[in-house]
Amino acid sequence: MTVGETFTWLRRAGPLARIERQTWQRIAVVCLFGAAILFPIGHRNDADIDAAANALTFAALALGLNIVVGLAGLLDLGYAAFFAIGAYTYGAMASWQMTPDWSSFWEPFQWLGLVARFHETSGDVVHFQVSFWLMMPVAAAVTAFFGILFGFPTLRLRGDYLAIVTLGFGEIVPIVARNTPYVTNGAMGLNGVAAPQLFGWSFGVDATPYYYVGLALVAFLILTSQRLKFSRIGRAWMAIREDELAAAAMGVDRTKMKLLAFATGAAFAGATGTLFVAKLQTATPEMFGFPVSVMILVMIVFGGIGSVWGVVLGALILQLLQSWFLEDLSGWLHSLGRLIHVEWLQRIELASSIELIFGLILVFMMLYRREGLIPATRRVAPLTTEEQTAAPTRGGFEGLKGLGAVEERGSDPLLEIAGLTVRFGGLVALGEVSLSMPAHSVLAVIGPNGSGKSTLFNAVTGLVSTQSGRVRFAGQEIGGLAPH
Repeated sequence: MTVGETFTWLRRAGPLARIERQTWQRIAVVCLFGAAILFPIGHRNDADIDAAANALTFAALALGLNIVVGLAGLLDLGYAAFFAIGAYTYGAMASWQMTPDWSSFWEPFQWLGLVARFHETSGDVVHFQVSFWLMMPVAAAVTAFFGILFGFPTLRLRGDYLAIVTLGFGEIVPIVARNTPYVTNGAMGLNGVAAPQLFGWSFGVDATPYYYVGLALVAFLILTSQRLKFSRIGRAWMAIREDELAAAAMGVDRTKMKLLAFATGAAFAGATGTLFVAKLQTATPEMFGFPVSVMILVMIVFGGIGSVWGVVLGALILQLLQSWFLEDLSGWLHSLGRLIHVEWLQRIELASSIELIFGLILVFMMLYRREGLIPATRRVAPLTTEEQTAAPTRGGFEGLKGLGAVEERGSDPLLEIAGLTVRFGGLVALGEVSLSMPAHSVLAVIGPNGSGKSTLFNAVTGLVSTQSGRVRFAGQEIGGLAPH
């Protein structure tokens, strides 16, 4: 049965079939997470648990990039920069890297348990020891702020231009980390980052507790992504992704929604960076380079751009492929090379060619399966009559205002345009255009191509900025207002 036939059958079967389908989906999700919870208990191999914990880290990163690229349609090639900001935020607050001189300013923070006072030969200094559980939301908030800060200059950019700017941002952050030794210890990286503690028990270097924290983080981000995707915010993001101009005409605040997408994706990366640096207990600039951003992008393309479950599956498969399968395959090729006396097979190391393998996967997916392993859900069948029929909301229709709801204004026109001028550089698209339109009337604007008809409509609706003139509708000045 095809996807279209499935949707048709669900409509004909009625709500009971849909409820049953949703029930089975929930059962499947519970079983998957149950198996994930039991994995470290039934599988005592520390290396495999560590690889699974790393895979969950990249799954969380993929969920964040899916917000920006998959839902909002903003190509980000520097996503690892937010990952780095979150990691360094926690690393600086849970290590001996920064040791300012002690003063009375730090006493309230000492009382809260955020800093400690240590004696040195040169005098007392501050040792930051902020809790991992407190720093995870703080790091998310810090990276969200940087996401907004980075988003402002890129609001007018699209496609390749946006990708180039994000690529530059992704390269700048590691350079800044190398050149701020007081905070990041430069190229040597942060060392001695404190391990998380829970009720006095330290996680240490055991991979199992980090695996469970990563699993909880991924579960939370999946729930958040799903709620956002099917909310008004998610629909606004997808509208911008499909047609930014049409979204603006329908009242979507493009500036607000784009900044919110950058901030949300950055917050996901910041929280994940906190877990990442806590697990490794170190952070160096080389951990957050351009290859990391590309790997995360390949994961969401492989799993399915815009599909929450798809990007999680894609990240897990590719990361576990790198950790488990490539090493075993390299060993098998070494044995084969010795058997058939082929020297280059005995020296091949697939794990060191992971960038090439990911690049081949990306090319293959773009050529043969652009929708990914689990395509994002889309409506593939027309709406039924019942679905197309408007139904009153909880508040009724009182809030709706159409042309028939506009009060009669005597001889005053409903729409009045006076001296409207629009210029694009030195080109005058509209020059001193004036017209008036009474209520309950039809006005035709006729002219050859390039005469400014579309520009006139865009200027009236706020899609194009005007240089002079005024626009009044129903007695109110609307000139210069945004479409929303």
